[in-house]
Amino acid sequence: MTNQRVELREGVPGDREWIYRLRHRVYGAELGQHETNAAGELRDALDALGLVYLVAVRGGVPAGFVSITPPWVGRWSLDKYVTRAELPVLDEHDTFEVRLLTVTPEERGTSIAALLMYAATRWVESRGARRVVGMGRTGLTAMYRSIGLHPVGRRVRSGRVDYEIMSGALDQANARAFRQVDRLDLDWRLDMPPAREHDGCEHGGASFRAIGTDLSGVHRRDSVVTADVLDAWFDPAPDVVTALTTDAGWLARTSPPVASDGVQHEVAFRRGVPATTVSLGAGSSDLIFRAFREWLRPESRVLLVEPSYGEYAHVTARVVGCVVDRFAVHRRDGWEIDVDRLIARAGAYDLVVLVNPNNPTGRHLPLAEVRRIAAALPSRTRLWVDEAYIGYVGLDESAVPLVGEFPQVAVCTSLSKMYALSGARAAYLIADPASTAALRRWTPPWVLGMPAQAAAIHALGSPEYYATQWERTHELRAGLAAALRTLPGIGEVDESVANYLLVTLPADGPGAARVVGHCRRYDVYLRDLSPMSALFEGRTFRIAVKDARQNERIVGALEKALAG
Repeated sequence: MTNQRVELREGVPGDREWIYRLRHRVYGAELGQHETNAAGELRDALDALGLVYLVAVRGGVPAGFVSITPPWVGRWSLDKYVTRAELPVLDEHDTFEVRLLTVTPEERGTSIAALLMYAATRWVESRGARRVVGMGRTGLTAMYRSIGLHPVGRRVRSGRVDYEIMSGALDQANARAFRQVDRLDLDWRLDMPPAREHDGCEHGGASFRAIGTDLSGVHRRDSVVTADVLDAWFDPAPDVVTALTTDAGWLARTSPPVASDGVQHEVAFRRGVPATTVSLGAGSSDLIFRAFREWLRPESRVLLVEPSYGEYAHVTARVVGCVVDRFAVHRRDGWEIDVDRLIARAGAYDLVVLVNPNNPTGRHLPLAEVRRIAAALPSRTRLWVDEAYIGYVGLDESAVPLVGEFPQVAVCTSLSKMYALSGARAAYLIADPASTAALRRWTPPWVLGMPAQAAAIHALGSPEYYATQWERTHELRAGLAAALRTLPGIGEVDESVANYLLVTLPADGPGAARVVGHCRRYDVYLRDLSPMSALFEGRTFRIAVKDARQNERIVGALEKALAG
């Protein structure tokens, strides 16, 4: 039997009978943890509240299971043994409980247990987990330790069995467990790949696989709907296109101005600030990496709004290694930031990051509220405002004027999304002159290539063109939202203020990963937001606004996916 193919999948209602019987066999008859019963089945209250089972089946025969309690269930198995005061992580929105790792007696000593535990880590990671809790049977905690859990110093007794309560940050690499399961003849049917594709920050861009990352399939660019990334649906301004195409060979072969002075002065002129306050980067990610590694240390404390752009969590927590806390916003509050609550917390941090308008929630905090936050911060606390989508609201709502009032404010603006220059990679930071001078010392020469410099200068010089495109984007977004709301199986559609919207599926239907995966069959790519934050509960995906024809394809693909 051990040479037969193993199917791994999320449990379905038809699996519950054998799961309950196996639980009775192991935890009742074998271990004496629970009383046996005439029905020969063990259940608990969490089964009816959204408990998730991952099951392994070898050759059509059940081999084992593990269960997961997501935070949105609202209760834990651990609540029977420990209070929230004793284990505060139980109150965190990104904590998941892994429990009941169980294999049949016939499969003990095989790799099934390791497979199930590894699958549990991939499942919770794909739903935004940052911490896992569980109970390991005393003397048999190695499997829980393999995913980064450690005893918290509290033992509990259940029936005749002693357990260690365990907790730990999710081990995203988990290489040892994966090496064990990789040797199996495995039919992996979970809605995420068996292994993380890379160790960097998770972004969209899966659509490029359909085109080809070697650019061999560029001819397919018009047949693939790339609504998983927030590139503009419109072309750059005519002056930009002319500048890039008039003498493309010269642009490609010529060394650009070393310090990109022309772009720096154009930004200063258009935003009404001294050139000394401007620093440039090859996209906002470049500026985030360089500025944060200059300003922060492992002992620095950072406050991030969640959910928000994932690059900030990656750089602060995984690159610099800061102490990172989250300020959670919730669907029940319309994803709005409670400014008073934010102000009450923000003064304890070295850096507060505000993406405004926020990606992916699409909510915008008015300039007056941003000024109120800045005014309340102590001088030691920097406020970083990311305005990659501010044009869709209006540049008069930009926080750039606050830089002159509050030296601790820095405003980062990408030209990628608003100006249809994602491929050019150009962005700028406006901050106090001392900060930008220090950052320029960390800026390599020729940080912007010649095509990027030409594109940036001409884009900034075409405000009327872009204002028209931003207004048209609002019309297209409203039309797309209205069409989506007519589809059976759609829960909520949040329009946002920028070039994207959110769709949340009902809790009793398919999850976001499955619907997004189904749409790819029709070359329509959307962004499943589940890995970004547990606040999305595995049910929310983001759609970039495209032109009218592609928006129709998005609606059509979703209609088929939801019907299927």
